[in-house]
Amino acid sequence: MELPLVVGVDGSEPSLRAVDWAADEAALHGVPLRLVYASLWERYEGAALAQGLGRSSEQVLADNIVDAAAKRAQRRAPDLKISTAVLPDDAVSVLLAEGRNAAALVIGSRGRGGIAELLLGSVSLAVAARAHCPVIVLRGSHDDRRINRTYQRIVLGVGEEPGNAAAVRFAFEEAAARYATLQAVRAWRRPTHKATDHPLLAGEPARHHEQQAAEILEAALLDGAADHPSVQLRRRTEEGPAHRALLDASSTADLLVVGAQRRHGDYGLQLGRVAHAVLHHSACPVAVVPQRV
Repeated sequence: MELPLVVGVDGSEPSLRAVDWAADEAALHGVPLRLVYASLWERYEGAALAQGLGRSSEQVLADNIVDAAAKRAQRRAPDLKISTAVLPDDAVSVLLAEGRNAAALVIGSRGRGGIAELLLGSVSLAVAARAHCPVIVLRGSHDDRRINRTYQRIVLGVGEEPGNAAAVRFAFEEAAARYATLQAVRAWRRPTHKATDHPLLAGEPARHHEQQAAEILEAALLDGAADHPSVQLRRRTEEGPAHRALLDASSTADLLVVGAQRRHGDYGLQLGRVAHAVLHHSACPVAVVPQRV
């Protein structure tokens, strides 16, 4: 059974842009598209009451929203297989449940104007932190011109093992499908102390740490490069905070991919500071790819 790409819709402009992006992505990978809408009215009022009263305005609205989204996606990708669902629960619970049988989840950012537009909505953050599948958040979507521009470049943030493998696979697959260049970034920090007794650090501590970062980067990319020899790969080590390096790279990327480790079971947050930073401030869509530990 082919897992669908699932996108959450609610009728807002960000969610409609997410539908567009998800339709393109599903067509690119040859997978079905599933559009879901969370309807709390049915959850709290109950199906029996709903039948007794006839279709409520909330039900009509929900059906109209998913129907309009489906027509929009079909116009964008006429051959795409599309399914829709209105589900009786809150948005986070619906998307997390759908993510258990999805290739990935796609969510629009929900900021509204000014500074708020740069920040991530609570639904997007909660789903990215807890989903069992990759979650793509449409950062950069507050600028319509930006979301329609392509650079043919995927950026991958390489963190510490064992949180790399799933994100690396995902990034290579995206780059291969898009015929895009994959730029892998590994940040490193200069040691704060000026002296050390370690023979490898004496004299050139910065050089040692930069070399170590390059070795970690090379090891993380080894299997992915072997599996996808056609992907043009660029490696980059940069001194400084990882989130700063990735945010800088996001300004000329089509997608930024980061890994996240699940440390506290199904309900604990799995996002570190780097993932939080790029989800809030990236100039392009962000894919958060969970790695079980």
